[in-house]
Amino acid sequence: QVQLVESGGGLVQAGGSLRLSCAASGRTFSHYVMGWFRQAPGKEREFVAAISWGGSTTSYADSVKGRFTISRDNAKSTVYLQMNSLKPEDTAVYNCAAAVSGQLPTSARRYNYWGQGTQVTVSS
Repeated sequence: QVQLVESGGGLVQAGGSLRLSCAASGRTFSHYVMGWFRQAPGKEREFVAAISWGGSTTSYADSVKGRFTISRDNAKSTVYLQMNSLKPEDTAVYNCAAAVSGQLPTSARRYNYWGQGTQVTVSS
């Protein structure tokens, strides 16, 4: 079992930045691929970014590429999502997730554990 707790969400103006954190507890954090997903009201959950066990490989949705950066600190059992140049369409609940996988899955069904989520609201 892995428990995940997100933090760092909030209200920001368009063009601003936020950094989300996801703290993990339980089994060895470095054994999991970590991902971020988001879900806006009335929309399906969508993949945002993923990072490999050691942090050397990352994957991003096209909609956030060049603006968001995923990273992890295995010593702190924490994964981060740095979000720059935020747009109103980035408004959503952001969840982190952990996957027992050797790849970087973009499908939510491939992830085994989920946090409760943190709200990000970008005003225009």
